[in-house]
Amino acid sequence: RKLFFDTHALVCLLEENGFTTQQSEVIVSALVKIMNTNLDMIYKDMVTKIQQEIALQQVMSHIGGVKKDMIILEKSEFSALRSENEDEITKVRADNKLNLNLEKSRVKELHAQQDRALTQTDRKIDTEVADLKTMLESHKLDNIKYLAGSVFTCLTVALGFYRLWI
Repeated sequence: RKLFFDTHALVCLLEENGFTTQQSEVIVSALVKIMNTNLDMIYKDMVTKIQQEIALQQVMSHIGGVKKDMIILEKSEFSALRSENEDEITKVRADNKLNLNLEKSRVKELHAQQDRALTQTDRKIDTEVADLKTMLESHKLDNIKYLAGSVFTCLTVALGFYRLWI
């Protein structure tokens, strides 16, 4: 260890100020011991440049490991979210297809009901037309009967008058 002051100059200074040589040397010796003890304590707490670089490298490697772990975690988290979103999209698509198929079947059923109603209406119209034709024919036949009866009655009356006058 190097001392950063001149011990001999300090001994001479102390002698000039009234200390004996022996007292000056003891005082300087005590100061050197105190300084060495203090330096030992300071050196215990101090880190060398090599130790500091090693510690820095260790910290940097830990930081690198943490970064890698975070990247892996982010990727796995992203994959999990993507998978979850794909599942949700699949569910929504399935629900939409189901709803679309239900609506198609409802529309088909509605069309079928409308077709049945139209067919029934056509049948009713045909039945009514046939009934009207039958009734018309019946009335026509009745009219012909009444007309024939009226003609025969008129002929009978005319023949009766003719016989009476003849």
